[in-house]
Amino acid sequence: MKITAIAPSNIAFTKYWGRKDEILRLPSNGSISMCLSNLLTTTTVEFSDKYTKDEILLNGRAPKDIEIERVVKHLDRIRKLASPPAGGLKAKVSSNNNFPIAVGLSSAASGFAALSLAASKAAGLNLSEKDLSILARQASGSACRSIPSGFVEWLDENTSETSCATQIFPPDYWKIADVVAVVSTVRKEVSTSQGHTKAQSSPFMAFRLSRMKEKNKLVKKLIKERNFKEFGEFIEQEALELHTIMLTQYPPLIYWTPGTLTIMKLVGEWRSKGIPVYFTINTGQNIHLICEQKNAKKVQAKLKELPFVQNIIINTPGEGTRLSNQHLF
Repeated sequence: MKITAIAPSNIAFTKYWGRKDEILRLPSNGSISMCLSNLLTTTTVEFSDKYTKDEILLNGRAPKDIEIERVVKHLDRIRKLASPPAGGLKAKVSSNNNFPIAVGLSSAASGFAALSLAASKAAGLNLSEKDLSILARQASGSACRSIPSGFVEWLDENTSETSCATQIFPPDYWKIADVVAVVSTVRKEVSTSQGHTKAQSSPFMAFRLSRMKEKNKLVKKLIKERNFKEFGEFIEQEALELHTIMLTQYPPLIYWTPGTLTIMKLVGEWRSKGIPVYFTINTGQNIHLICEQKNAKKVQAKLKELPFVQNIIINTPGEGTRLSNQHLF
């Protein structure tokens, strides 16, 4: 059976960094995120006896060996869950992104969320949203947050059966926007997955973890109240705290480019001139500018003035992972 799924990337307002369990990808802390309407991965999967090995295409090309291994490992998880004949069949996988990969825009989240739904359905499984989130988490932690729609919480739990993501507010709950500024499409030298393994080497990590439950409680309250000013101030500080951990772990992770820093400084200037906008950054060089939807075009216009900004992608709170009848092969 051939199945296609579309999954969104997500932007974390409180960040997932470090893991309690490397194999199961249980996070050191829970996190709150928002699915993005215009950062999408489309993936088609077919299990068939005509394939003698798993065939993987990413944006029309064969990916790196390490990426192939990660996809095949996830297919193996799904084959173990499936009944014959899919459980014993090889698969063809074709996946396309409409945004750059491996540059801090959470392409692994959307990629493995889409793969989880498409491959599980193609293998004859009919997983619940919770079980799909658990499955996606095992391939890429943040992928579990791309399964539900809208505003999402990844629960801080200690077992694989309970560590999943759930919707806290639907997409239309709050009219905010995420204006993504792409300042570089150069792939990261150190992957997010590798970076997680060194989080505990930061001298500040224990203090961070001691505060995360309260931080998650607070950000949910600010979203519920639609308190944009305090929410914006909060997410900027949280992004800077995440990168403080990365800068002080060993070896340090320095993802920012001059363009990243320039926009971070300009955001404060734009606020002082009457545009309420705040930044957040994931594990990469590209920057997310959070504003109310009524101000998204103003933020876009400011970014267009910057010669080093290569692309601007406006997102609103989006749908989670869903099926499509538009196959890639």
